[in-house]
Amino acid sequence: MANEKDDVLICRCNEVSLREIKEAIRNGAKSVKDVKRRTRAGMGLCQGRTCGKTIARIIATELKISIQQVELDTQRMPVRPVEIKNFSCKEENDE
Repeated sequence: MANEKDDVLICRCNEVSLREIKEAIRNGAKSVKDVKRRTRAGMGLCQGRTCGKTIARIIATELKISIQQVELDTQRMPVRPVEIKNFSCKEENDE
């Protein structure tokens, strides 16, 4: 049963709604990684750091299981954005 709350965006980076996440769960997703594969939620700029735990709570609610039973996705590197200048091969003493 869909309602207007299902239109709320859970993953803002990739504009994935609650409705899309619930649909992924109905189609067999049982972990955050499963939802990610089906919807791209958690694949944006934040790499799931903003939406990952919310997705886990939605899975737990929909499957009527404990949040501890929901497998979280792994964090990808870099954990924080890195400026390209930090990758310079030139040493500071070189001229």
